[in-house]
Amino acid sequence: MPFDDISRRDMIKLSALLTASGALPLLRAYESRAQEADAPVRIGYLPITDATPLLVAHGKGFFEAEGIKAEKPVLLRSWAQVLEAFISGQVNVVHLLSPMTVWARFGSKAPAKVVAWNHTGGSGLSVAPHIDSVKDLGGKSVAIPFWYSIHNVVLQTLLRENGLVPVAKRTGSPAANEVNLIVMAPADMVPALSSGQIAGFIVAEPFNATAETLGVGKILRFTGDVWKDHACCVVFMHERDLQERPAWSQKIVNAMVKAQLWTRENRGETAALLSKDGVNKYTPHATAVLEKVLAPPESDNAAYLKSGAIRNPAWRERRIDFQPYPYPSYTEELVRRLKDTLIEGDHGFLANLDPTAAARELVDDRFVKTAVTAAGGMTAFGLPESFARTEVVVA
Repeated sequence: MPFDDISRRDMIKLSALLTASGALPLLRAYESRAQEADAPVRIGYLPITDATPLLVAHGKGFFEAEGIKAEKPVLLRSWAQVLEAFISGQVNVVHLLSPMTVWARFGSKAPAKVVAWNHTGGSGLSVAPHIDSVKDLGGKSVAIPFWYSIHNVVLQTLLRENGLVPVAKRTGSPAANEVNLIVMAPADMVPALSSGQIAGFIVAEPFNATAETLGVGKILRFTGDVWKDHACCVVFMHERDLQERPAWSQKIVNAMVKAQLWTRENRGETAALLSKDGVNKYTPHATAVLEKVLAPPESDNAAYLKSGAIRNPAWRERRIDFQPYPYPSYTEELVRRLKDTLIEGDHGFLANLDPTAAARELVDDRFVKTAVTAAGGMTAFGLPESFARTEVVVA
C-alpha cells in the first residue's frame, strides 16, 4: 500500500475519533473503566524520543517512588492508536503533539487537558543530500507527521519566509513556487527520502538522526532553531482523573518532573534505557542513534553551525531538551499560528478560538507548578525563575 494511502487512512480514523459520534462508544468504555478508583498509571506512547520522560519515569521507578502503581507502557504505532487507547481508557496518560491537543479539546470537546510539557525541540527538517536551502524545496514534496503538529506549523513558517506556498495536492505536481505537503508515518519517512519519493521530511527524533546515520539525508534546520524552546509533545490526561483523583494526578506529574531532571543529567544512560538493547526495549532504535539525539558530541554542533542547520547559536538549544512547565504564551502563539496554517480537514473551530482563553481552558498547570517548585524551581532546569516568557520565532 502506498505511503499516502496509509497516512490518509490514519487521518480519516483520527478525524472520526475526534467527533462526538465517533468518540461516544470509546467514552462509554472509558466510563466503565473509570470506576476503578485505584487504577494504575497506564501510559500509551509512540517509539520516539518525545516519549522520553514517560518512559524514564517508568524505567527508573519514579512512579513507584511516588507511591503509585505503573504498568509497563504500551507501545502504539500511530497517533490514531494513541488517541483511541486514551479516549477509551485503555491508557490514562499519553504524549500528544501539542497542536493535536488543541484539535481534541476545541474541535471535538474531548474531556482532557494538558498537564505538562514532555520536552522542547527534538525535531528537524531533513532533506535529500542535494537540497541546500529551503528555496530548493520549491516544486517538490515534503512529509509531515500530521496536520496538527508543530512540525507543520514550523515548516510552513519556513516556506512562507522563503517565498514558497504550502499546498496539499493528491494529484499532479506542485508548481515551482509550491511545496506539496504529505502526511506520512514517521517510520516511513526515511525510506521515502532514500527512494526519492519525497525531497524532505520534518519530524521528531530519532528519524532525522537515522537519515543522517544511513547517509540518505541531512539536517537543513532544527525546529528549535526556528521557534526557541518550543514544545512538541505534551502530557495529556483525562479531566475526570484531574478532578476526582488529584493526589494521584499530582504524583504522576511529580514523577514526570523528576524524570526530566534525571534525563538532563544522564543523557547517555537515557539513550541506553530507551534503546532496543535496554531491559524494557521501549523503542526499536539503536543506542548509537539515540545518543546522537540525546548526547551528541560537540563536533556535531560545530558542523550544524557551519551548514546553517543552526542559525541562532546564542540560543544554545540542545537537539532535544526537557522542562515540564507549559508556558501560556506558547499555547497562545500556537493557536494564533494554527489559524494561518494549511490544515486539511475540518478546522473551522480555529477561526473563533481566542488564544488567551484557549490557553486557560486547554492547560491545567496546578500539578506541574507544585512539582516544579518542589524540585527546586525553574532554575533547576536552567531557566529563569518565572512561569512567564516571551515567544521567539525566527525563520
